[in-house]
Amino acid sequence: MGHSNTEIDVASLRTPELTWERVRSQVDHVIWPDGKRIVLLAEGRLLNLSCSTVPTFVLSITATTQALALIELYNAPEGRYKQDVYLLPKKMDEYVASLHLPTFDAHLTELSDEQAKYLGLNKNGPFKPNYYRVMEIILLILASTTSAAVMAPK
Repeated sequence: MGHSNTEIDVASLRTPELTWERVRSQVDHVIWPDGKRIVLLAEGRLLNLSCSTVPTFVLSITATTQALALIELYNAPEGRYKQDVYLLPKKMDEYVASLHLPTFDAHLTELSDEQAKYLGLNKNGPFKPNYYRVMEIILLILASTTSAAVMAPK
Protein backbone atom coordinates (compact mmCIF):
# COMPACT_ATOMS: atom_id res chain seq x y z
CA MET A 1 0.00 0.00 0.00
CA GLY A 2 1.20 3.48 -0.63
CA HIS A 3 0.12 7.09 -0.48
CA SER A 4 -1.07 9.26 -3.37
CA ASN A 5 0.34 6.84 -5.94
CA THR A 6 3.91 7.92 -5.21
CA GLU A 7 5.52 5.23 -3.04
CA ILE A 8 4.68 2.36 -5.36
CA ASP A 9 5.35 2.69 -9.07
CA VAL A 10 2.23 0.81 -10.13
CA ALA A 11 2.69 1.76 -13.78
CA SER A 12 5.96 -0.22 -13.90
CA LEU A 13 4.08 -3.28 -12.64
CA ARG A 14 1.73 -3.20 -15.62
CA THR A 15 3.96 -5.04 -18.05
CA PRO A 16 3.34 -8.10 -20.26
CA GLU A 17 5.82 -10.11 -18.12
CA LEU A 18 3.78 -9.70 -14.94
CA THR A 19 0.40 -11.25 -14.31
CA TRP A 20 -2.27 -9.43 -12.36
CA GLU A 21 -4.70 -11.59 -10.44
CA ARG A 22 -7.70 -9.92 -8.79
CA VAL A 23 -8.20 -11.62 -5.41
CA ARG A 24 -11.15 -9.44 -4.44
CA SER A 25 -12.06 -5.78 -4.56
CA GLN A 26 -9.01 -3.63 -3.75
CA VAL A 27 -6.71 -6.68 -3.45
CA ASP A 28 -4.50 -7.85 -6.33
CA HIS A 29 -1.65 -10.32 -6.66
CA VAL A 30 1.08 -9.20 -9.03
CA ILE A 31 2.90 -12.35 -10.14
CA TRP A 32 6.37 -12.55 -11.68
CA PRO A 33 7.30 -15.30 -14.18
CA ASP A 34 9.29 -17.18 -11.49
CA GLY A 35 6.15 -17.39 -9.31
CA LYS A 36 7.08 -14.70 -6.80
CA ARG A 37 4.20 -12.40 -6.04
CA ILE A 38 3.23 -9.33 -4.11
CA VAL A 39 -0.11 -8.45 -2.65
CA LEU A 40 -1.04 -4.97 -3.83
CA LEU A 41 -3.74 -3.22 -1.85
CA ALA A 42 -5.86 -0.46 -3.37
CA GLU A 43 -3.57 -0.41 -6.41
CA GLY A 44 -0.96 1.33 -4.28
CA ARG A 45 -3.21 4.18 -3.22
CA LEU A 46 -3.94 5.49 0.25
CA LEU A 47 -5.36 2.42 1.93
CA ASN A 48 -7.54 3.97 4.60
CA LEU A 49 -9.43 5.94 1.95
CA SER A 50 -9.47 3.41 -0.88
CA CYS A 51 -10.43 0.34 1.14
CA SER A 52 -12.34 1.93 3.94
CA THR A 53 -15.90 1.01 4.74
CA VAL A 54 -16.31 4.47 6.25
CA PRO A 55 -18.58 6.51 3.96
CA THR A 56 -17.03 9.52 2.28
CA PHE A 57 -19.69 11.58 4.03
CA VAL A 58 -18.12 10.76 7.41
CA LEU A 59 -14.66 11.57 6.03
CA SER A 60 -16.01 14.91 4.83
CA ILE A 61 -17.36 15.78 8.27
CA THR A 62 -14.06 14.84 9.88
CA ALA A 63 -11.98 16.81 7.36
CA THR A 64 -14.23 19.87 7.66
CA THR A 65 -14.02 19.79 11.45
CA GLN A 66 -10.24 19.41 11.35
CA ALA A 67 -9.90 22.29 8.90
CA LEU A 68 -12.01 24.60 11.06
CA ALA A 69 -10.06 23.60 14.17
CA LEU A 70 -6.76 24.39 12.46
CA ILE A 71 -8.13 27.73 11.25
CA GLU A 72 -9.11 28.50 14.85
CA LEU A 73 -5.60 27.67 16.02
CA TYR A 74 -3.99 29.75 13.32
CA ASN A 75 -6.18 32.78 14.03
CA ALA A 76 -6.14 32.52 17.84
CA PRO A 77 -4.18 35.15 19.72
CA GLU A 78 -0.91 33.91 21.15
CA GLY A 79 -1.42 32.35 24.53
CA ARG A 80 -5.09 31.40 24.06
CA TYR A 81 -4.23 27.72 23.84
CA LYS A 82 -1.72 26.09 26.13
CA GLN A 83 -0.29 22.61 25.66
CA ASP A 84 -3.44 20.69 26.52
CA VAL A 85 -6.44 18.83 25.12
CA TYR A 86 -9.50 20.88 24.20
CA LEU A 87 -12.97 19.87 23.09
CA LEU A 88 -14.07 21.88 20.08
CA PRO A 89 -16.84 24.37 20.81
CA LYS A 90 -20.36 22.99 20.41
CA LYS A 91 -21.18 25.86 18.06
CA MET A 92 -18.43 24.71 15.66
CA ASP A 93 -19.69 21.14 15.83
CA GLU A 94 -23.20 22.24 14.91
CA TYR A 95 -21.87 24.49 12.13
CA VAL A 96 -20.08 21.52 10.52
CA ALA A 97 -23.28 19.47 10.77
CA SER A 98 -25.27 22.28 9.13
CA LEU A 99 -22.83 22.42 6.21
CA HIS A 100 -23.54 18.76 5.48
CA LEU A 101 -27.35 18.90 5.63
CA PRO A 102 -27.77 19.50 1.87
CA THR A 103 -26.34 16.01 1.35
CA PHE A 104 -29.64 14.74 2.75
CA ASP A 105 -31.68 17.45 1.05
CA ALA A 106 -32.34 18.81 4.53
CA HIS A 107 -32.66 22.47 5.42
CA LEU A 108 -32.58 24.24 8.77
CA THR A 109 -35.27 26.69 9.69
CA GLU A 110 -34.91 29.38 12.31
CA LEU A 111 -36.60 28.95 15.67
CA SER A 112 -39.29 31.46 16.47
CA ASP A 113 -38.94 33.39 19.72
CA GLU A 114 -41.76 31.28 21.15
CA GLN A 115 -40.10 27.99 20.16
CA ALA A 116 -36.72 29.06 21.55
CA LYS A 117 -38.32 30.10 24.84
CA TYR A 118 -40.27 26.84 25.11
CA LEU A 119 -37.14 24.77 24.43
CA GLY A 120 -34.95 26.94 26.65
CA LEU A 121 -32.52 27.62 23.80
CA ASN A 122 -30.86 30.59 22.21
CA LYS A 123 -32.32 31.08 18.72
CA ASN A 124 -28.80 30.94 17.29
CA GLY A 125 -27.69 27.82 19.13
CA PRO A 126 -26.06 25.77 20.32
CA PHE A 127 -29.09 23.51 20.16
CA LYS A 128 -27.86 20.46 22.07
CA PRO A 129 -26.27 20.12 25.49
CA ASN A 130 -22.46 20.30 25.65
CA TYR A 131 -22.10 16.55 26.24
CA TYR A 132 -23.84 15.78 22.92
CA ARG A 133 -21.71 15.94 19.78
CA VAL A 134 -22.56 15.37 16.14
CA MET A 135 -18.94 14.53 15.38
CA GLU A 136 -16.87 14.70 18.51
CA ILE A 137 -13.37 15.87 17.74
CA ILE A 138 -10.69 16.63 20.28
CA LEU A 139 -8.10 19.26 19.57
CA LEU A 140 -4.72 18.36 21.00
CA ILE A 141 -2.31 21.25 21.34
CA LEU A 142 1.15 19.77 21.07
CA ALA A 143 3.48 22.61 21.82
CA SER A 144 2.20 25.90 20.48
CA THR A 145 -0.67 27.39 18.52
CA THR A 146 1.14 26.54 15.30
CA SER A 147 1.53 22.84 16.06
CA ALA A 148 -1.57 20.77 16.64
CA ALA A 149 -3.18 17.45 16.00
CA VAL A 150 -6.89 16.95 15.54
CA MET A 151 -8.26 13.52 16.28
CA ALA A 152 -11.48 11.67 16.87
CA PRO A 153 -11.61 9.90 20.21
CA LYS A 154 -11.81 6.11 20.38
